[in-house]
Amino acid sequence: MQITKTALDGILIIEPKVHSDDRGSFHESYVKKKYLEHGIADEFIQDNHSISKKGVLRGLHFQEDPPQAKLVRVTRGEVFDVVVDIRKESPTFGKWFGVKLSEENHLQLYVPGGFAHGFCVLSDTAEFLYKCSAYYAPSGERAILWNDPDIGIDWPIKKPILSEKDTTAPRLRDF
Repeated sequence: MQITKTALDGILIIEPKVHSDDRGSFHESYVKKKYLEHGIADEFIQDNHSISKKGVLRGLHFQEDPPQAKLVRVTRGEVFDVVVDIRKESPTFGKWFGVKLSEENHLQLYVPGGFAHGFCVLSDTAEFLYKCSAYYAPSGERAILWNDPDIGIDWPIKKPILSEKDTTAPRLRDF
């Protein structure tokens, strides 16, 4: 397993060791002790699985109370995955980071609490899996406008398919 730090403190790209041959491939998608060795100590207590079609954009979401860390990956298709630093005391507050996650590259992204998260689907269909460190709490769920000009995310799609919640989400400065 290879871990790559990003420009946003706490956001990690995880590349598992994939064993491939003419039968297919195998990799360990999660081994707690290996993640602990790299400082990922969250106890993941809930797994989520979403299936979306091309052009769907989900986000930018976060859970405020209780905060929720995520370990995300794609098992079918390809997405452009984005995180935004929403920690007010952070030197990178309001900055974003994006990476393509796909069934081919097997990359995972670790997103600690204090970050908003979203993704858009680049393939015909994408299956997106995420481990969460806190149970879903509707009262603590929040969203930031996907195209907030103060953040300036360079999404690879211009006219995404959005939920009403994501269309009407407030800007970061409104929090």
